[in-house]
Amino acid sequence: MSDEPSRPGEQSPSRERGPLGHLCGHEGCGKDAGWGFAKPKQASHWFCYEHRGDGEAYL
Repeated sequence: MSDEPSRPGEQSPSRERGPLGHLCGHEGCGKDAGWGFAKPKQASHWFCYEHRGDGEAYL
């Protein structure tokens, strides 16, 4: 696994964001996010397990 962004406009993961490299995109949630959602050539939106259903809007 690389620290390079995999899609245009995506930020590189950092240690400050947690072990998975991303924080949940749900408003008010600060959990680590392991589920990424994006259309081709679009930036990814990341969600935790609890809020992964919110990612369906980005597919």
